[in-house]
Amino acid sequence: MITVVANLKGGSGKSTVVFNLGLWLQTRGQPVAAYDLDPQQTLSDVAEVRREEGYAPPLQVYTGQMGMMDQLRIHPGQVLVDVGAANMDAMKQALAAADRIVIPVPPSQPDVWATQRFLHIVQEAVADGPMPQLLTFVNRADTHHAVRESDETEQALDAMPGVTLLPHRLHSRTIYRRSLSEGQAVFELSGRSKAVEEFITFAEYLYPELPQNRKRENLKQGKVNEIDTAYS
Repeated sequence: MITVVANLKGGSGKSTVVFNLGLWLQTRGQPVAAYDLDPQQTLSDVAEVRREEGYAPPLQVYTGQMGMMDQLRIHPGQVLVDVGAANMDAMKQALAAADRIVIPVPPSQPDVWATQRFLHIVQEAVADGPMPQLLTFVNRADTHHAVRESDETEQALDAMPGVTLLPHRLHSRTIYRRSLSEGQAVFELSGRSKAVEEFITFAEYLYPELPQNRKRENLKQGKVNEIDTAYS
């Protein structure tokens, strides 16, 4: 399964989503290959931090682009691609190779406009090939119930033709920033938190074919531990 996490506008949280998904998939016994095709190489940097700190398992991240479409298809298991508009050629190649495209959208009108334009780029990239599944969700959502931008953004995404709105948001929480700076997934940093609950719910929705026993697992120094029996 090739899952491309992309959008036209920067700052949508693509690298955070790919990094955490990659580690979560490995806790489920899935072989994972991640591609960092964004010139900022945030995903590559955080994977290097993880290796330097000695956290297990490492996340294998590739950056090469030569013959990329062929490379994407040779990996067993799950392939995750982090790519943005700063590398438009790589983006179009990845979109054409994708089985599905996951589009994180922060809660703002400019991000909605950028997502609409991004869908046109997807159509151009796919051309005469099969259209990948298009999934979108509100990322970095507001945490205060009185703020309406997240609801309004979700309504706008739900109205876009050909796109499936995921029924789960990821919110703007400090732990997601810590995840990147410390080289650990949110479920490694905290065994019991709103961020862990929402992320695992989000991940399980994306990968319903994997065994779902609702155990919260954490990988710390090579050991898998149950971290939240309250959710079991």
